[in-house]
Amino acid sequence: MSSPLPLVLIAVPAVVLACQAGGWAARRLGQPPVIGEMATGILLGPSLLGWLAPGVQHLLLPPAVLPYTSVLGNLALLVFLFLIGLELDLRSLRAGRRAVAFVATGSMVLPLALGAVLALAMYPAFAPPGVRRLSFVLFIATAMSITAFPVLARILTDKGLATTRLGTFALACAAVDDALAWCLLIAVTSLATAGSPVEALLALALATTLTVALVAGRRLVKRALERAARTSDELVTVLLVSGLLLAAWATDRIGVHPAIGAFLVGATLPRGVPAVERSAARLQAVVVPVLLPLFFVDIGLRTDLAALPSGQWGWAALVLAVAVTGKWLGAAGAARLAGCDWRWSALMGTLMNCRGITEIVVLGIGLQLGVISANMFTIMVLMAIVSTAATAPLLDRLTRNAPDLTAPPPAGETVPPGGPQATR
Repeated sequence: MSSPLPLVLIAVPAVVLACQAGGWAARRLGQPPVIGEMATGILLGPSLLGWLAPGVQHLLLPPAVLPYTSVLGNLALLVFLFLIGLELDLRSLRAGRRAVAFVATGSMVLPLALGAVLALAMYPAFAPPGVRRLSFVLFIATAMSITAFPVLARILTDKGLATTRLGTFALACAAVDDALAWCLLIAVTSLATAGSPVEALLALALATTLTVALVAGRRLVKRALERAARTSDELVTVLLVSGLLLAAWATDRIGVHPAIGAFLVGATLPRGVPAVERSAARLQAVVVPVLLPLFFVDIGLRTDLAALPSGQWGWAALVLAVAVTGKWLGAAGAARLAGCDWRWSALMGTLMNCRGITEIVVLGIGLQLGVISANMFTIMVLMAIVSTAATAPLLDRLTRNAPDLTAPPPAGETVPPGGPQATR
């Protein structure tokens, strides 16, 4: 058997350059680059390239190379989820925490409920054989309730709103939303991979124990990292990557997806260590633009729009409508009940609908675990891309001629004067 290295040497630059071009095109259209990268991954699959020019697709991505690009893409995914966890510093939610919790909870509860009802109706037609109804329903409901913190942060940064009254409050809500969603995902994946409710509870208990251990060992980890930093930043990077990979292995052995372990390491890692921030920046600069596109292509190869039966496009439209409506009404309604004006409430509903790569990651986990079928996966990926792509233009429209929303907040204030009354 010949070495697959020459094939990998063609596939990786082809994918990376194509995704970079897609990201550039998305930015020209006022979208975050990740939208273009995700769309490019899908277009390189059977949805377009495999349909129009199967010979070209076979040349760039032959079947023999796919296991290797998939492994590289999934390793990049673990690093990316570690970085997401590292960004979620919930200690910053001291001002306005009640209002933040209120809006974040509202933006999850209604989508969860509506998603569960829709999943019950879709179960007979879309659940893979042998998948329990409860696992399918809980997974779809969880996927409907997700907000992508990293993509939302990128959109707000590109628009110059990340440090404004609106941006700080929205990012705080998205951080809480993301944390709650990952907690739900741990429970759902434990149930999906277990053979019985007892095994599911055991997996959940072990995952909780691992989380507690990571939190309890923060001081020791901080000392070890500070000591390693006195040697070299490279040693800190090695320790971080080794730790996230070992945690991913541990959660995989527990019966929870490896991505959960990488995320938990990032979320529980001690803050305030400069060497950790520098190492994270290196990983962000190399792994995300070079290897993460391989994950997008792996997802794209599993997404076949042409294979979706014509009778299921109505379900796709219904999924999009329920996902967007549930998220918008949940977040906007909670903001309105907290005392926000209509514009602010509408902005919360719009921003919390940004699902982005977090949604794609969660759907990929569900597909790998066999909880959702290929057609259900395709429908949910479409929902994620459309709902995320709508965020930036709606944000521009809603913030037009609103200087009170685009001004920096006073020191220590998370909520604007026109925001929730609970923090005045």
